Amino acid sequence: MILYIVITLQVFFAMEGITWLTHKYVMHGFLWYLHEDHHQKGKGFFEKNDAFFLIFAIPSWLCIMLGSMYQNYISVSIGAGIAMYGAAYFIVHEVVIHQRFKWLSRSNNRYVKVIRWAHKMHHKHLDKHDGESFGMLWVAKKYWEKVKRDEALKKSIV
Repeated sequence: MILYIVITLQVFFAMEGITWLTHKYVMHGFLWYLHEDHHQKGKGFFEKNDAFFLIFAIPSWLCIMLGSMYQNYISVSIGAGIAMYGAAYFIVHEVVIHQRFKWLSRSNNRYVKVIRWAHKMHHKHLDKHDGESFGMLWVAKKYWEKVKRDEALKKSIV
């Protein structure tokens, strides 16, 4: 049982690297036509970019379903790790960052400020070139430093 929990957690953390690579080279590459409306917001609630939910959910679902059918719990653990990352992605990206759902819109948590700033820097680029900050949960040190400076400046003013 411990082995399956460890595999699930390893896959969850590995997904950050997979997400970074996929975001930089696939979403900002040959599948830009699906991701473009995420950078150049149009009308409506849904975006073509939302199709990536299905693209990433399919391997998770297949691992869990086939692993369950054939009692291959390593496969189930892999699928569960992908699904957990998908849930974290939904909460962090859709709820916390873009606030498509107004559940956690008033947070003053430093980590929330940092991921919002890093994502804002990602979205300052309206085309697929010259991007930055392609990850989601792990944020580069420069964004942490920027938020710390902002907080210190705010304290010195008050």
